[in-house]
Amino acid sequence: MGHQIRCIDCGHTETYHPRTINCSKCHSPWREVVYDYDKVAQIFRNELPHRTFDLWRYKELLPVNKPIHTLSMGEGGTPLIRAVNLGTMLGCENIFIKDERQGPTASFKDRQAAVTIAVLKEAGVTEMVAASTGNVAIAYSAFAARAGIKLWAFVTSLVPAVKMREIALYGSQVVKVTGSYDQVKKIAAEFAEQRGLYHDMGAKTITSVEGMKTIAYEVAEQLTQEIGPSENGLWRTPDWYIQAISGGLGPIGVAKGFRELKNMGFTEHLPGLIGVQAEGCAPMVQAWKQNHETAEPVLTPKTHIETLATGTPGRSYEFLRAQMKKNRGMFESVSDDEAFRAMHILAKMEGISAEPASAAAFAGLFKLVRSGAIKSTDIVVINCTGHTLPAEPLVLGSGWARNVVLPQQEQAPQADGLLAALSRVAPDRFPRVAIVDDTPDARRLIRRILQSQGEYTIFEATNGKEAIELVNREHPDLLILDLMMPESDGFAVLDALKSNPETAQIPVIVSTAKELTSEEKQRLQGQIQALMQKGDFMSDDFLEEVKSLIR
Repeated sequence: MGHQIRCIDCGHTETYHPRTINCSKCHSPWREVVYDYDKVAQIFRNELPHRTFDLWRYKELLPVNKPIHTLSMGEGGTPLIRAVNLGTMLGCENIFIKDERQGPTASFKDRQAAVTIAVLKEAGVTEMVAASTGNVAIAYSAFAARAGIKLWAFVTSLVPAVKMREIALYGSQVVKVTGSYDQVKKIAAEFAEQRGLYHDMGAKTITSVEGMKTIAYEVAEQLTQEIGPSENGLWRTPDWYIQAISGGLGPIGVAKGFRELKNMGFTEHLPGLIGVQAEGCAPMVQAWKQNHETAEPVLTPKTHIETLATGTPGRSYEFLRAQMKKNRGMFESVSDDEAFRAMHILAKMEGISAEPASAAAFAGLFKLVRSGAIKSTDIVVINCTGHTLPAEPLVLGSGWARNVVLPQQEQAPQADGLLAALSRVAPDRFPRVAIVDDTPDARRLIRRILQSQGEYTIFEATNGKEAIELVNREHPDLLILDLMMPESDGFAVLDALKSNPETAQIPVIVSTAKELTSEEKQRLQGQIQALMQKGDFMSDDFLEEVKSLIR
């Protein structure tokens, strides 16, 4: 095929062909493509300004000799969206969402499918096998259909039926296996070997890693446009790149992309990687926190988020651990409930609907900001993906899947169900709420949080003088009060309310952006129901404090 690949284990270099899956010298399946980075850097400097912003913009760093433009469906080039509301609520100004939902099949897996299918088409491959928890098979199915390649999609029976139906809709053969995802991968590998078919091997698949790394290229270019170049005039990189991980392919590819940018002299810093797993299947997190070099498999995943239920990460953990130890990074886990809560928060605060696996990354963000691991000045990019496109059963008819039931397999237990993302309040008890804050963003966010809970009549005031007039006029059932304001501060407002028998009993929640002195805290004793630091609106404490007034 013309491109050179190097064995990660023994360093042997040879010409790449997709049907050759092991190093010819040591037989390791772990290899990577190498390029003439000086030559590519010169090409990029001259030509990138004139190219379309999509995945093939970086074709010289992809293992395809001549990209077939008729196979492309606009993969790559997804938006980088500044999360203004989340940033304000968390106290972090520079939070960005890499919106991979806007790929051809609404998943960042489109990148690996686009590059892999292009390479297979170029090599004359007409049939392939892939194991999947849903999104990989959907992406491969779409691109394989366009290229005229037959796909055998092996999926666990826990994959949502709507995803299975869409895989079948593209013409792929669905093989539904009653077993864990790790068992599905084993069955798929045996099937491919028996038939001599090309087999996607996840993080060991060269083209998959190469497709994923384009996220890093795009993020660096987009951040440079959003924030400006680095102090030395180079492309901007984030302080943190966060992604929910199962097998680890995504961050392995992204890490390679950022390393290549630095090798070519386009950037000067490598971001810290943060991998987020579901608590019920978190072998990488457990190994990381115990400082183990290898991850112990989780044989029975206990998570409702099937996309994250890879219990045996293998060497992916070792590679990511080495990257994190060298260039900063960490693993973190979140509960299913925290991921489901993050889905609601993301949708209600930013207008972005993502599937649970992607929401886990945002739940990890919330946890790490609260713990102080992510600082308020850090630049953070979160991978947001989420395939939610259903195919109705009647469209396909019967016989669209084949069932394989493995004997005596222990099934992962089901959770009780989804929890609501935000605690409910009772607008029938406190229907009229006054928000007093001189910052428009803070008022808007508090309003949105309350509106997400029910029908309220909400009043707003921008300073202490307006607040006193508003409360005396409207007599709200609850007051949310900023302390630091012009035209009478929050302390003056509290004094005025408490001195008036008609307003003295109105419940008050105080919010402040500053660290209060002991004297200031003493002034608030007995005057308010709760004290909230700004930046904590994302925690459950805010709504729990409101809820506590109802009990």
